[in-house]
Amino acid sequence: MTEHLIGWIVKGMENIERPLNELASALALTTDEDLIEEFLHSLLTENEVNEVASRWALVRLMDEGMSQRKISRELGLSLCKITRGSKELKKENSPFARMIDIYKDSDEGEVPAV
Repeated sequence: MTEHLIGWIVKGMENIERPLNELASALALTTDEDLIEEFLHSLLTENEVNEVASRWALVRLMDEGMSQRKISRELGLSLCKITRGSKELKKENSPFARMIDIYKDSDEGEVPAV
């Protein structure tokens, strides 16, 4: 079994989509938010975690109607990065938009009062 798994993983690295698909499947199998957050902190460097979090924050703010310039000021992100997020959000059947909709439709998705 181990040899088979190693062969599968090594062969899969020739096509990075295979391990990425496996990772997505593993994440989709759990509803334990704490485990997912701990896993992401284990998998990614602190800078990578911050990068992922800031990208999620920028598309959430964009979805709420905040201007790109204000997002840039508030999050300290470049306009290039924000423009990329905007383009991704506007794509037909955008994964960003779909994930935001899933989140907003959940109990967690309400914007807290500040």
